[in-house]
Amino acid sequence: MASLVLDSGGLSRLAEPRRQSAQLITSLARTAPWPPLVPAVVLTESLSGRPHTDAAVNRLLKSCIVVEEVPQSLARRAGVLRSLAGRGSAVDALVVATAEPGGTVLTSDTGDLSALAAYAVDVSIRHV
Repeated sequence: MASLVLDSGGLSRLAEPRRQSAQLITSLARTAPWPPLVPAVVLTESLSGRPHTDAAVNRLLKSCIVVEEVPQSLARRAGVLRSLAGRGSAVDALVVATAEPGGTVLTSDTGDLSALAAYAVDVSIRHV
């Protein structure tokens, strides 16, 4: 099933308290698979532990599905993608593997994710 997956850049961008972010969320909720998936490992890149700084991300997370488990098969798939691409972090690889097959990853940094998606099954990368 196609899914919308947020990496840390996508999560942060959608959480921005700006009108453009709210409009983008409204548009995505109408046209994309909603709610988006957020692998829990993405939170390590998105949260600081400071309530004021984290408030917007935490607010957005209430409308997301946080994928808390990383099954061995997903971790292995992410490792394969990372090896094939020759770049990207473990978190990036898990984000792309979570989007397989047929999903879309929203990100503010397309470089590594696009390299990983080149080896994934029908995963598209969308800049936000």
